[in-house]
Amino acid sequence: MRKQQGFSLIELLIVVAIILVIAAIAIPNMMRAKMSANEASAVASVRAITTAQVTYATTYPTVGYSDSLVKLAPPAGSALATSNAAGLLDWVLGCASQPCQKSGYLFNIENPSGVPVNYYDVTGVPKTPGSTGVRGFCSGSVMSIKVDPVGGTACSQSFQ
Repeated sequence: MRKQQGFSLIELLIVVAIILVIAAIAIPNMMRAKMSANEASAVASVRAITTAQVTYATTYPTVGYSDSLVKLAPPAGSALATSNAAGLLDWVLGCASQPCQKSGYLFNIENPSGVPVNYYDVTGVPKTPGSTGVRGFCSGSVMSIKVDPVGGTACSQSFQ
């Protein structure tokens, strides 16, 4: 009699069950790591916007701070930088209309006030809270980053 080669159905089911158990353990960890990376990117983006605002206000003192992200974006084509397209942020954060989306977060410049503009708020909130990120981040003319632990714009805790 010839010996049959290959795996039995039970052996294949056991291997599939082991793979499913490993996936059930790994996928939540991967999602947490992705949310953590998105939050780190959001903090860096809020800092970049705040730094761009300081540069903008220094470059255009009669205008003050920018009242929208599009004014911090690069100028079209080979045009020179102006107060309407200062070239201080990349095209992702300086999108054509707010909110600008990057790495699962939505960014806005809100509440600009004064002539020239001497006050503003920057907000970065998760596009899908609990999935793309957990916390919301805020900054503004005070230059410190604050956190909203539930992902909104009511930032009251200092960022650590």
